[in-house]
Amino acid sequence: MPLHFRRLNYLAAVGLLAVISPAHAADPKPAEEVYKNITQLKGTPADQLIPAMQFIAASLGVECGFCHVQGKMDADDKPAKKTARDMMAMMATINKTSFNGRQEVTCNSCHHGLAHPASVPPVLESEPVAPKPVAQAPAGQGPSVDEIVEKYVTALGGPDALRKITSRVEKGVILANGSESPIEVFTQAPNKRITVSHMGSGESFTAFDGVAGWMGNTGRPARDMSPAESWASSLDAEFYLGLKLKEIFPQIRPPRPETIDGVECETFQATAAGRPPVRLSFDRNSGLLVREVRYAQTPVGRMPTQIDYADYRDADGVKIPFRWTLSRPNGRFTIQIKEVQSNIAIRDDRFAKPAGEVH
Repeated sequence: MPLHFRRLNYLAAVGLLAVISPAHAADPKPAEEVYKNITQLKGTPADQLIPAMQFIAASLGVECGFCHVQGKMDADDKPAKKTARDMMAMMATINKTSFNGRQEVTCNSCHHGLAHPASVPPVLESEPVAPKPVAQAPAGQGPSVDEIVEKYVTALGGPDALRKITSRVEKGVILANGSESPIEVFTQAPNKRITVSHMGSGESFTAFDGVAGWMGNTGRPARDMSPAESWASSLDAEFYLGLKLKEIFPQIRPPRPETIDGVECETFQATAAGRPPVRLSFDRNSGLLVREVRYAQTPVGRMPTQIDYADYRDADGVKIPFRWTLSRPNGRFTIQIKEVQSNIAIRDDRFAKPAGEVH
């Protein structure tokens, strides 16, 4: 596995991770049957090993070479690898004995992005600045979840306008790591989506076919997404998200005020059965969705993904974001849309996973 985990975050985002991830996530084998020299994470599904390594790397602010020998990932030559195993065992014990098995303590609890845990508080280098308070409505007088969702749908154009659009083709660019590449996004109601990134060496595909997600690169076999990846992809594919929010998320906590990049927002936490919670933040004035934060469960902790939506414009009577930025602990990219066409006929097989190599 020659790529470091910082690069893996970007590759996963645009679909290139398909070339190195274990094949077929529907019936994953234990990690020890797919990878060599697995000890502490024995029994972990193989498709969860890379996300676990990404979480550790992000928590310590390091890359693969900190613990692994390049080209010999199974080797135990570096002491840091043994230390990492000991630390995982320690965390498991703490969570089991002190938190009833809940995953409360993780690598990030002590490391906070540093290779060595921070055991001493930092010296105060400047006078603390009190945060600007957000105006809060009296108890029971703030907007309800229903009011926030209704305002969001209205801001988008209203239910009737939303339902008049059944498909959308967007063309633009993806900006990542200082480079720019063309990208196309095809979506079709109610929940099909495929993005095609035109890279220098070919095309990268990330898709949700209405039931499950898949990823692939030109000239290589496509792979099924893991359940966590597929769930995230299904949210991106929801064509009428505003109209289906309460159906997708049966449990929604009362909203609270929050300021995001100077914008006053109302934020609530929404949960679907068996899934980590999703945080949704809406502009208090416009009602539009500003930020979504969701989490992928790994064997060693939750990995966050943040999507910031901006540059809302009218597209055939409906407001949509022409720019969104996806950020993870070790990487981020921005998609800027330049052209939108609505109600374009898209064949269903456009979203289907290829039986052989991707073309």
